[in-house]
Amino acid sequence: MIRSLINFSLRFPWVVIGCAVAILVGGVVRLQSANWDVFPEFAPPQITVQTEARGLATEEVEQLIALPVEAALGGVSRIKTLRSSSVAGLCVVTAIFEDGTDVLTARQLVSERLIEARSQLPDTAGQPKLMPLTSSTSRLVMLGLTADGSSSQQSLRTLADWTLRRRLQAVPGVAHVEVFGGDVKQYQVQVSPQRLQAVALTLDEVVIAARSATGFGGAGFVETENQRLPIRQRTRIESADDLAAVPVTFRDGIALPLGDVANVTIGAADAYGGAMINGLPGVMLIVHKQPDFNTLDVTRSVQSALDELVGTLPDDVTLHPLLFRQAAFIERAIANLSHSLLFGCGLVTLVLILFLMNARVLLISLIAIPLSLLGAILVLLSCGASLNAMTLGGLAIALGELVDDAIVDVENVLRRLRENRMLEQPRPMIEVVRDASLEVR
Repeated sequence: MIRSLINFSLRFPWVVIGCAVAILVGGVVRLQSANWDVFPEFAPPQITVQTEARGLATEEVEQLIALPVEAALGGVSRIKTLRSSSVAGLCVVTAIFEDGTDVLTARQLVSERLIEARSQLPDTAGQPKLMPLTSSTSRLVMLGLTADGSSSQQSLRTLADWTLRRRLQAVPGVAHVEVFGGDVKQYQVQVSPQRLQAVALTLDEVVIAARSATGFGGAGFVETENQRLPIRQRTRIESADDLAAVPVTFRDGIALPLGDVANVTIGAADAYGGAMINGLPGVMLIVHKQPDFNTLDVTRSVQSALDELVGTLPDDVTLHPLLFRQAAFIERAIANLSHSLLFGCGLVTLVLILFLMNARVLLISLIAIPLSLLGAILVLLSCGASLNAMTLGGLAIALGELVDDAIVDVENVLRRLRENRMLEQPRPMIEVVRDASLEVR
């Protein structure tokens, strides 16, 4: 095999040069659009289902939420392992599938089963939700918000939820954005049992009145000769006083407002976690990446979105954009490979100049090293592999073999050609080069 390859290369040098140019151009072009990542996808296809059940204890979540969801997902085809984790108010079920399973098809099958499982869950439980599709190393960027002045933890959380989160989730390649810390703003109706008893009201009537005050709904339409005009039912609540003025019922033609039977205020929802940034309480946002997206491109897009948002933040709010940045590992790996490549080429140049003193030999060796690396990258990308820390590390290690081959093979060919010229009857140059290469192989 090696002999045939060497003979072909010696007989058709222009074909070899053409292939080398094609590999060089194709490798450079393909490298520009390659998928860069920290590590290859090492986790099997999996789907995560979360179900909220506020107010339920851990044992109740396990019995009333986890078991019905697990039973519904147990019959999905090609499922390998089913795991669940239950805490107070939250159930997380993870379905792990066999290798090679189409995750999009699996998500469709799981969503169909979840529709059936919803009827078996208690009314207090929320809808089981499929978590966004992410890669095993999906954590792309972590950033934080802190307040130096009058901005409260509630305003920080509102800013993160309604401004930063929405803008970052619109970036192509971002799967979802998790928010931790701060105080979630709520309109709270704190009912007094004594007041309810005094006016003969039930808790359900208060709940219905509060829900109706903040909802939207159709109110019919007005028919004219030319068109039909819909009637909008709008209930604008802009403050706690607006909600407190909502009537719960009517007694003797007089409205009984919600504020007479309960304390209506703006407060913070029950916290399930917190965030500390440089020792200060704040809000942390974790940006997750979709699979099969270029980590470097998505990171640059996220950074551009953050640059747009910095000017809109209040003066006393500080954005910490570099708490964690996955792209830094990739950039460091690229820098290490570039350093190794330059160092290897420098060593080859030095050795060839000192011992051979031949410009053609030097040119051949220096071209062989990057050409071999680009050829290896083309093979990796054509097989569906990403360029990550492991593949770049392998290429850096292979650089030593390339350097050795470039020096030893070319040096042996040059030495055999020199010896051949001293013979009384020199052999054909092609035969000498072929035998010298085979000798090294």
